[in-house]
Parts: sequence; structure tokens; C-alpha cells
Amino acid sequence: MPLGPQLLALQALIVLSCVVLAGSAAVSLQQRQIRDAYTEQMLAVATNAATLPDVVEAYEQPGGPGDDLQDLANLLQEASKVSFVVFLDADGIRLSHPDPALIGSPSTTSAAEVLEGKPFVGTQTGTLGPSLRAKMPIRDSADRIVGAVSVGVVESELDDDFTEDVPWLAAWLGGAAVLGSVGSYLLTRLVRRRISGLEPDEIARLLQAREAMLHGIREGVVAVDERGRVALVNDEACRLLDLDGAEADRGGGGVVGSRAADVLDPAALALLEAGDDAVDAPLLVGERVLLASRTPALVHGRRVGRVLTVRDRTELSGAVRELDGERSLTSTLRAQAHEFSNHLHVLRGLLELGRTADAAALIDRLGGGGRLLSGAGLGGVEDASVSALLMAKAALARERGAELVVTPASRVAEGAGDDVLTVLGNLVDNALDAAGQGGRVVVEVRTGADGGGVLAVDDDGPGVPEALREEVFRVGVTTKAGGGGHHGQGIGLALVARIAARRGGSAAVTRSALGGARVEVVLGGSGRPAPSSGQLAGAGA
Repeated sequence: MPLGPQLLALQALIVLSCVVLAGSAAVSLQQRQIRDAYTEQMLAVATNAATLPDVVEAYEQPGGPGDDLQDLANLLQEASKVSFVVFLDADGIRLSHPDPALIGSPSTTSAAEVLEGKPFVGTQTGTLGPSLRAKMPIRDSADRIVGAVSVGVVESELDDDFTEDVPWLAAWLGGAAVLGSVGSYLLTRLVRRRISGLEPDEIARLLQAREAMLHGIREGVVAVDERGRVALVNDEACRLLDLDGAEADRGGGGVVGSRAADVLDPAALALLEAGDDAVDAPLLVGERVLLASRTPALVHGRRVGRVLTVRDRTELSGAVRELDGERSLTSTLRAQAHEFSNHLHVLRGLLELGRTADAAALIDRLGGGGRLLSGAGLGGVEDASVSALLMAKAALARERGAELVVTPASRVAEGAGDDVLTVLGNLVDNALDAAGQGGRVVVEVRTGADGGGVLAVDDDGPGVPEALREEVFRVGVTTKAGGGGHHGQGIGLALVARIAARRGGSAAVTRSALGGARVEVVLGGSGRPAPSSGQLAGAGA
């Protein structure tokens, strides 16, 4: 059976059951109230009849009660609206009765207890049929029991009084049943509309499909409702946004239902709460570079929240940076190979002409022109990855018409680690951008086998204003042309600062002896060397 008819049938059953139970209780209560009311009335009539002076005088007459008791009984019966009032003598003989033919005959119901002085209230069957009756003893002026009076109402009259109220009660109960059924129908329609007319098994299948899709995609998804609470988050978002220990959306608790301000990174929260939509905006969470997109969540054209999707760009950025370096290095090597080939041709010609002195002069003149790095070489840089990075950056500098110098004091042990590569790559890129064409960049790197040590880069560019020397380590802050609005700008130094903080070190910007900026980063590690006290640019000059 579909959900709608099931809900309607269940609610109708509940309403009808409540109505039947309430009706039964009301009928029982009404019957009890009617019997109680008649009982009180008959007790009052019997008590009054047994104590009336005229009744006592009639029993004290020398010849015994006469016809006056029958008249009194008829008068009391009409006045009190009861079925009968019967007087009895001390032997239980009727002295009055609605049927005059029964006067003088013994009572068909026992009056022994009453004649002994005990009142009686209950249902008995007499000549008029079953009746609810009250019996009271009659005492003379000497307080002797001389008779009894019986006052009663036949059961048929009680039933008639009750049946007079039944139509009204049935009408009220029927109205309640109809009202409850209409309410059940409207509630069923509301529920169906709220669940878009879906059946329970369809909802279950949709939920299963949603879970499989949500937690299977390789992009992080976070949805926040209009109250600022996380409504949905998948496993990839928990990983990318460092929501450690959070149960994504599978068992309740964790992030789902929490305030976004309490669980999300401030940078992610600021991007999520921004007014306009965003597509592939750079986002730095911890040390992970992400691309984030923000869109409104709409249901039937009404905004119900915001959705943030994030993709990891950290590995991609590193791969692109390495690829650019390799391309630059390859181009430089190709150009140098061509240049070296030309020199060999000249040298061969001189030798063939027998001009050995000119050939020797040419060799002396060429000298170290084929080296990638000017100044000192890379003899102290033992780590192959760092060497390759510096060679690639030197080739890039040559293409830009700049000069990259590695100081003789540089020492990099094998296995320096990814942190050193990330920090050094970002610092050199920034320095080359600042130096520009014809500029000069000096690098000194001194790290141990655990990666702990000091990395310093000087340039002869415009430098960093003193007011911004702490701000440049914040996400989105940059001194490059165009500010932090350009894609990817305002991320590098923030990432460097976070790596240094994680390693128990520091990052600082000062003025360089070359006239530009000097960025010095200390990375924690066992046995790390002390920071250089002088300007590294001077050592490499």
C-alpha cells in the first residue's frame, strides 16, 4: 500500500478508536450520573416521607392508618416524579400502592432489614418490574419502628432518561470523528507534499545513492544552511579542510549540525560567507593549497544555504612548478649546447690553421661561461632535489635577464625534505619577481639531514614596506601589482609561514643589503644551525 493511504488509514483508525473509547466512557459516566442523581432524590423523598408529621400521626391512630396514607403516597409520587411511594406496616403489609388492588397484601420484596432500623438503597424486582428503590423505617413519637416507606423508580424510566441524551452525545462524537478524519486527510497531504510524493523505499534508495555519490567523489563538498550550521560534508572535505575526527555525514554528530564558525578554518569560513559566487578561488588551509568554488543552494528557487566545493591544488602546484623549472632548464641547456657547438667549430678552425695561440686565448676567454650559476657553485648542496631546484631557478633567472647567486656558505645535506623545497621555491620565485630584469638574487641555504636550518633569500627589488612586513605572511596579502586579487597571489609567503610555525621556527622580512627585501626562514629540527648574524647577500657578493 502506498504511504499516503497507509498514513490516512492509520490516522483514521486512531481517531475512530479514540472516539469509540471516549464515547464508551461518556456513556458509562452519564449512566452513573443519572443513577446517582435518582438515588439521592429517592433517599431524600423516602427520608422526608418517613418523617412527615402527617405520616407519623396516621401510624399512631388507634384504628391504624387509614386511607390518608394512600392520598399522601399519591401526592408524594406526583410531587417527586418517582414511580411509586409504598407505605408498609410493621408486618410488611402494604398500606398504599399505585395499584389499589394490591393494598393490604404483603410486599413482594423483603423489608425485614428496614423494619429492624436499617435503611436500604438498591435495585429490586417488584410488581412493577425491576426498579431502583430506597427504603426507610418509620418511627412513632416514642421512637418505635411502626412501619416503613419504599420509594422507587422503575429501570425503564432510567433508560428513557438516558436515551434522551444519547442523540446529542452521538452527534458530538460523530462530529469529532469527522473532524479527526478531515484533519488526518490534510495531514497526510502535507506529509506527502513535504516529501515530494516519494515512497519510503524511494527515499531510502535516494539516500543510498546520495551517500555513495557524496562520499565517492574526489572533491570536497560542504553545505551550510541559513542558520550557519553545517548541513552536509563529505569525506574529502574532512580531509582537505583538516576536520580531523569528524564523522562526515554517516552517523550524525561530528561536523554535521555544528556551527560552521566552530569547525571550519577561518579562511574557508570567510570564503563561504562572502556575498558573490566564486569559481576556483585560491584557498590556503593549513599548508594545503586548495581551489574553492562557492554557490548558493536553491530549493524551488528559494535559497536555503551555501555550498563550498574544494579541490586539492598542492600536488598540482608542485608538479607545475617542477615542470616549469625542467622546461626552463632544458631550454637553457639547449641554448648552451648550441653556443658550445659554435665555440668548438671556431676552436677547430683555429687549430686547423695552426693558430694555437689564438685557440688558447679563446679557451681562456670562454672560461666558465657554461656554468648555470654565477659565483660559487653547488658543491655544498648535496641534496639532488635542492640542486635541481636551484639550477632550474638559475636558468629561469637567466631567461629573465636576472642573476641568481648561491653563497659559498650554503650547505644542504642529503634528504632535506619537501618542506625545504617548498619554502625555497616560494622564496626564490618571489625574489625573482621583485628583482625583475637585470636584478640580482642571493640565496643561502644551511640545513641538516633532518631539514632543520636557515633559508635566506635577498633581492635588489623595491623591498617590502615596514608596515607590511608582518602582513605579507597572511593569506591574500601581496606586494605584487594588482594585489591579491590575481589567481594564486597572496598564498606563497602564507604557506611558508605556516610550514615554519609547524616546524617550530619562524619567518621574517627585513631590508636587504642589496636594497630590496630579505626573507629569512628558520625551520626547526635537531641540531639546526643558528641563524646568520650578517647579511647573506654580502657573503655571496
